[in-house]
Amino acid sequence: MPSTKCSSTCGRTILNPHDNFISKILVTRDGEPPFLEPWHAQALAMADLLVQSGHISSASWTNALGAEIRASAKNGAADVSETYFRAVLSAIERLLADSGKVSRPELHERKHAWERAYLRTPMDSL
Repeated sequence: MPSTKCSSTCGRTILNPHDNFISKILVTRDGEPPFLEPWHAQALAMADLLVQSGHISSASWTNALGAEIRASAKNGAADVSETYFRAVLSAIERLLADSGKVSRPELHERKHAWERAYLRTPMDSL
């Protein structure tokens, strides 16, 4: 059997978000990449993990996300990706709190802990 030449990718970026096939085939209706910020992809991945692992049902996820999007529109939020991904986070938070898996005070504290960490992080290190 012939050997295959291979190089290690350990410690190296192997996908560049601006230069890979995914960013060429996945675009929004405005022609923008689907995930403008890393947290956008992380939020959807978290929702998918919660559904796939059975912590929330796909029906409850769909209903919660739809309700958050409608609430955003009703409150006059612009129809942009940032609004959508904030709705994703709100839906996740609401479902976890309503199910008792995470308490509202715990969500509140976690959110503010992340905010404090962000504010303490020097911007030149991002």
